Amino acid sequence: MALTQRTFETVKGVVASVRGTATVGEKMAFYDTWAGNYDQDVAVLDYHAASQAASVISSHFSGDREAAVVLDVACGTGLVAKQMKLDGFGHFVGIDGSKAMLDVAQEKELYQDLKQCILGEQLLPAKTGSFDLVVICGALSVDHVPLRVVRELCSACKPGGYVCMTCRHGHDNLPYKAALERELKQMEEEGLWSCVAVTEVENWAREVSGAEGSYISGSVYLYKKL
Repeated sequence: MALTQRTFETVKGVVASVRGTATVGEKMAFYDTWAGNYDQDVAVLDYHAASQAASVISSHFSGDREAAVVLDVACGTGLVAKQMKLDGFGHFVGIDGSKAMLDVAQEKELYQDLKQCILGEQLLPAKTGSFDLVVICGALSVDHVPLRVVRELCSACKPGGYVCMTCRHGHDNLPYKAALERELKQMEEEGLWSCVAVTEVENWAREVSGAEGSYISGSVYLYKKL
């Protein structure tokens, strides 16, 4: 059955609703209801985080892409895995807090395994040092994923592997972004990883709370586990 065409105004309302939910349980319930329209809605938003993250990874990864095991954290409906598949990666494990989002991802037949986990409330279900690549796209933002999860991402990565993270620059998210960058730097100083690249993206996604036709920017961070 074809989906009804969604307007930008409708999608703005959806984004406002998910950002306005107070508890983690409410957010997951909202994502469950959003799953069926999610891919269409991010297209309406002209959302580039997934493609930009995949591009940065592809530019720096020199190993065997087909054999590399990728942990896709907060995988949603599989936007990142879909892009990385086009770049030659073939083995994905996805984790998300929303069962309905995981169901949509399952239908795309991109993942060898999918697991449900509420980040920050449950430990990441990933064995230490077991993934060649760990990616989290779109979830590192205020009232979504607590910063302590970043250390779990690093822990899941193999020595010599890569961790890729994204963060939007929307006005409401700037304090979170600053705190994230302090944590990334602190972990580098602790000798856990080294910074490979920080890529600034001007047209990250259409702005949902500012001037009509404007875009917010965003960042892609790539670190190598030591």
